[in-house]
Amino acid sequence: MQGLKLPNDKTELLKKHKLTEEDYNTILDIIKREPNLLELGIFSAMWSEHCSYKSSKIYLKDFPTQAPWVIQGPGENAGVIDIGGGYAAVFKMESHNHPSFIEPYAGAATGVGGIMRDIFTMGARPVASLNSIRFGNLHTDKRHRYLLRNVVKGIGDYGNCMGVPTVGGELSTEECYKGNILVNAFTLGIAKSNEIFYAKAQGIGNPIIYVGSKTGRDGLGGAVMSSDSFKHDSQSLRPNVQLGDPFVEKLLLEACLELFKKDLIIGIQDMGAAGLTSSSFEMAGKSNSGINLYLDKVPTREEGMNPYEIMLSESQERMLICAKKGCEQEIFKIFDKWELDCVQIGEVCAGEEMRLFWHGELCAKIPIAPLSRSAPVLERPVKEIVIPNYHQVHSKTNTDTKEVFEALWGSLEISSKSWIYQQYDSSVQTNTLIHAEGDSSIIRIKENNTLLALSIGCNPRLCFLDPKEGAKRAVAKCGLEIAVRGAKPLALTDCLNFGSPENAEVMWQFRESCAGIKEAAQALYVPVVSGNVSLYNRSDMQEIYPTPSIAMVGILKDAPPLRSALKQEGNLLFAIGIYHQEIVGSLYQKIIFNELCGTLISMDLNKEKQLWDFLIQGNRENLFVSAKEVGMGGIAITLAKMALLGNKGVKCVLKQPYLFYESPTLVLAEINPSNEQILKKKTEEFELPFFFVGTVAKENVLSFYNAQWDLQELKTTYEENFEKVAEQL
Repeated sequence: MQGLKLPNDKTELLKKHKLTEEDYNTILDIIKREPNLLELGIFSAMWSEHCSYKSSKIYLKDFPTQAPWVIQGPGENAGVIDIGGGYAAVFKMESHNHPSFIEPYAGAATGVGGIMRDIFTMGARPVASLNSIRFGNLHTDKRHRYLLRNVVKGIGDYGNCMGVPTVGGELSTEECYKGNILVNAFTLGIAKSNEIFYAKAQGIGNPIIYVGSKTGRDGLGGAVMSSDSFKHDSQSLRPNVQLGDPFVEKLLLEACLELFKKDLIIGIQDMGAAGLTSSSFEMAGKSNSGINLYLDKVPTREEGMNPYEIMLSESQERMLICAKKGCEQEIFKIFDKWELDCVQIGEVCAGEEMRLFWHGELCAKIPIAPLSRSAPVLERPVKEIVIPNYHQVHSKTNTDTKEVFEALWGSLEISSKSWIYQQYDSSVQTNTLIHAEGDSSIIRIKENNTLLALSIGCNPRLCFLDPKEGAKRAVAKCGLEIAVRGAKPLALTDCLNFGSPENAEVMWQFRESCAGIKEAAQALYVPVVSGNVSLYNRSDMQEIYPTPSIAMVGILKDAPPLRSALKQEGNLLFAIGIYHQEIVGSLYQKIIFNELCGTLISMDLNKEKQLWDFLIQGNRENLFVSAKEVGMGGIAITLAKMALLGNKGVKCVLKQPYLFYESPTLVLAEINPSNEQILKKKTEEFELPFFFVGTVAKENVLSFYNAQWDLQELKTTYEENFEKVAEQL
């Protein structure tokens, strides 16, 4: 059998492929002989942390994944939920952290391209994207300002060229991301619910067809690269970063959607992490089939490529199709029309082996099922992190409302991110109703006359203090941002970003975060339908904060969406929900005291669900004029944002420090005075407390009991601060 023989001393080769001696012995048991270099590379990719989830799968299996509206849960390219009228929403979130740190423009762009392929591979047209991005200190770190500018440009250019609107996102900055930024991308698509396509390859003799871009050496070893920590020489990994071409992907999208209209294929799979290796093995593995691949037939764009490079390249904009025998010419015709490579490179065969050929000679043979079944499942050590349960807020409270508000209002966390979202086309496809207001974005689904609400979020500071509670709050926050629009949250996808699994404290954080997601998803009835795990997010021994990013989808059918902008002077403002006097983990604690410590209050998920139901029913009954979730900065900052959105003044009766507490399960609502008694009755019905906050004022002034600001001055600060920092060279 052809293929480079392994050297007698395999230590360095195994280390390069991130395989242990135990892994190697398992490989020997599977194939009953010594592997060649190609086979070793395939095992390395498929057993990488990125592809096998070997450190995380023992905790992921407990997530709730089912509901009457769930069509497809985890295990496919994306999750699928029923949105009525014969249509389905297909969505997922993934990370492209390491590539984006090494080569920010290409890394972020290909992250967007990859998640879009996951969506249209299943037969859905992408209709909306979100992103969650995290950096180090943008004020002091020139490198991170460079990373920010190029990540945003990469996201914007790829999405804009694809004609898919980016309708929302979030950004945060912490020192822990100094050596390892996070770039998480979410895309949602729409398909007919009875026309979902899956990754499978079955039927002996059915052709395996390669479509899309030619294969190059870019992205070679990307899956293995993503399964290791960064070090000082990480820039040397730039050749491992994939290069994307959104114009080719647009052609591939249209060609695939045309293909799906005809009964020509058995299954289809995106060539994502580990490229041709993962796509072929996953398709065959799900169908208990064998496959022959003739690697010399794979279209390449670089001279002298060998089987190892072809199998492990992660070049972008490529798909693998299992077609129905006899339909080849029709498929070739479709892709030729769109000027894309389309070549038969193999066929489904008897048995359950992957057999790879190079110019007629067998160069690798691997049993498919054992490779998957024998992938390492690690139960790594865990060690609880003890966070000091004290904080200095009690002993050094700042009572100057004006000083505190202006410090928070001027922070990058609060400042408008318009510099970012103005680079994204949010209106293409003409379905975006609400974007960039905070809370959830709203898109229209013309096919079934439905609105979908999309939210994304996570507060890493809370997750550092208490991974379980922080994860619960991330799920709850995304759902509340949907419910405050009047929409019903349906399901979520996650992107679990953590440090090295070889660190027992990180694995404790991961375990606790998964427990928090599970508990919240069950209590709030929002199943997990897809997701991604990104580990080894650290550099030079500095771990990132646990960052379990959550994205959620909700539906609104029978009422218009509730907006966040104040509408009418004289209207009353109420806080509704659970109010905790909690400074721990808040923006107040970060900006005023420059600390992160203390014990989080455990949120009441039953009350959270009651608040969701209250908001949905109240919106349906026209109880609210406007509403907004109380988020970072507390009631004071939330009021200011509502005032700016509506260009209305506010007279607030609350005193400091109650203005700056950040409570989960709390919203601000604008009510017509004639509805005050109805509000009281409704809150009693749902067993929710509420209290008076203030009134919408005629003057364009934000007024607290001992301080006030002109709205125009607040607007200038809000809109200019972030751009000044981002553009600084």
